[in-house]
Amino acid sequence: MIDHEKIEQSVRLFLEGIGEDVSREGLKDTPERIARMCEELYGGMEEDASEHLSKTFSVDSSEMVIERDITFYSTCEHHVLPFYGKAHIAYIPDGKVVGLSKLARTVEVYARRLQLQEQLTGQIADALMEHMQPKGALVMIEAEHMCMTMRGIKKPGSRTVTLVRRGVFETDPVLEERFFRMLYTEDR
Repeated sequence: MIDHEKIEQSVRLFLEGIGEDVSREGLKDTPERIARMCEELYGGMEEDASEHLSKTFSVDSSEMVIERDITFYSTCEHHVLPFYGKAHIAYIPDGKVVGLSKLARTVEVYARRLQLQEQLTGQIADALMEHMQPKGALVMIEAEHMCMTMRGIKKPGSRTVTLVRRGVFETDPVLEERFFRMLYTEDR
């Protein structure tokens, strides 16, 4: 649960700590704005992926399903700076599929927390395996981290890529190859 009062107090202290006048016109409402913003940015702390993945539909097919280019925004837990990019999800159904929007909602559940990209990738794959029980799942995330672009090494445009395989994707390299062929088609 987001504690507005604590956030507002912390923001005031932070602003004072960097030498700002918290009573000046441009900053006087900033602590309250940031507290409200935290509800949106960290709302995933209050959500459970099972809420989105529990509604499934029966299918006869066990062909790969891919949802690619799911845009997400998250916050790095090390520097509390944003990282953002695209998530690509594949799974092999075992008698049931989920609505495609539910895959994007699952990404949002985990992205809207203080997070590490490596952890985010695994959490999405594990949620699919647990709640949908497919034959396998593969999640790939490509992201730019502001902690690398606006501070520290300052390398804008660099992307971090993480990949997690579960189930049949761990044992069948042909499936992973098919995923990459489908992911990087000519229309990209």
